[in-house]
Amino acid sequence: MSDKKQVLLDIRNLRIEGYTGEEWVPIIKGVDLKLHRGEVMGLIGESGAGKSTIGAAAMGFARDGTRISEGSIEFDGMELTTASEAEKRALRGSRIAYVAQSAAASFNPAHKIIDQHTEAPLHYRIQKRLEAQEDAMDLYERLRLPNPKEIGFRYPHQVSGGQLQRAMTAMAMACRPDLIIFDEPTTALDVTTQIEVLAAIRDIVDQFNTAAIYITHDLAVVAQMADTIKVLLKGEEVEQAPTEEMLQSPREDYTKSLWAVRSYQRPQQSRPEGEKPVISVQHVDAAYTGGVKVLDDVSFDIYRGMTVAVVGESGSGKSTAARCITGLLPPSKGQVLSNGEPLPPNYLNRSKDQLRQVQMIYQMADTALNPKVRISEIIGRPAQFYSGLRGADLKHRVDELLDLIELDPSKFYNRYPPELSGGQKQRIGIARALAAEPSFIICDEVTSALDQLVAEGILKLLDRLQKELDLAYMFITHDLATVRAIADEVVVMQNGKVVEQGPKDEMFTPPHHPYTDLLLSSVPEMDPNWLTTLLEERGVENVGEAADV
Repeated sequence: MSDKKQVLLDIRNLRIEGYTGEEWVPIIKGVDLKLHRGEVMGLIGESGAGKSTIGAAAMGFARDGTRISEGSIEFDGMELTTASEAEKRALRGSRIAYVAQSAAASFNPAHKIIDQHTEAPLHYRIQKRLEAQEDAMDLYERLRLPNPKEIGFRYPHQVSGGQLQRAMTAMAMACRPDLIIFDEPTTALDVTTQIEVLAAIRDIVDQFNTAAIYITHDLAVVAQMADTIKVLLKGEEVEQAPTEEMLQSPREDYTKSLWAVRSYQRPQQSRPEGEKPVISVQHVDAAYTGGVKVLDDVSFDIYRGMTVAVVGESGSGKSTAARCITGLLPPSKGQVLSNGEPLPPNYLNRSKDQLRQVQMIYQMADTALNPKVRISEIIGRPAQFYSGLRGADLKHRVDELLDLIELDPSKFYNRYPPELSGGQKQRIGIARALAAEPSFIICDEVTSALDQLVAEGILKLLDRLQKELDLAYMFITHDLATVRAIADEVVVMQNGKVVEQGPKDEMFTPPHHPYTDLLLSSVPEMDPNWLTTLLEERGVENVGEAADV
């Protein structure tokens, strides 16, 4: 890293309060943070620790329902707590940039990606349109986006989630800011894409002497990115230390508990003898508009009481296979069977019982749950639709489902999604799927947006529900730690094809298919030198070349 002597951001005794509707309560309780130019600080802690609230405060911003009640936030000599809104707006997007966790929820779906990228450079008169577009393409190439000269002219829904996240990272870098706040920027990315993005972020920070706050719940990722790690719990600092020191010898018990999570691993189940699969995908091909094939002869079976993890990079066909199973994308060849009976390719032609049998839990509970609808109605609608429940019977069923997901009905029945934590919202998504009384549930990256402690709780909940209700799961994930924890069988996909599949224990035992080897070797380790070593092993002489490999 370059010279880091100059302090860029100095936060002292920061206190932030949130309004409950009746009173103001403390959220951030006297946190200090000092960041030098070119330095990366990692903020870690479980959901509700205050990581994102501090990240927003670094821009002089307090989210709706919160206020900065005390303390100083000084950015390059400017006191943001007393600066005018016009002065703060002049900084945001130009000298301070923000990379959000969910690119899909952050991009405007009505505008092309490159038009949104060039908005800040044009607004601040840093570049003219053609120059800004050329620079965008250069950044897309650095971040190894496919067709960097063309991809910016697509709309957000026309690219994959991983590609959109990289486009957002490029957009934040458009004005070459002094400070970038990365709020879980690689959470939704597969392991191989994550390496490219992490390497590109490190390269940008190094080249332009940019400071960064890197918010994450992934300890192995923060080990690759941060010079210093600050651990937070319920709005207070637990401890802070240089990364290597923090990883090798954390002082506080809470930090040690974070280091020890994800030890959960359930016993591997075997296929039940003499039973038909709950879901059987047989030689399925599929294509989107334009005729480009996205699934090629895909076959796998999922049995009652078992979990099949489907893994692969962004664009490998995992979610497309799920769309074929649900009937949202009719296969162009092959078929999907449910308990031995063919399912109509299009969901519109399926009976109510066939629809009921296959349910889905989505990755981003924030976008999957209507923020203006009460929890009782979110869970109650499928129970009403599939079971015809009304009145007291419906309320009783909703209460049962809330109990099942370990949320108190008296506290959550009348609440709205924005009043819940990320883990609680994901539990509501699980309850909504269970309300239909399905035999098969597709879990689409359901823990990727959650911190490790909350994610472990969700995995244990899903395991318990599977045993109690005899459910079959298809678990779409890029997190191989999750695969180790919960899967019975593993299906590895690449470029729309199944390249390897089998029982979990066999899949994690060499020899592997070369692509499976690539995935396994791309899982970050709790070693600050892991990323650099990996890039060198893959023929990258320096971090700056990572995006070209």
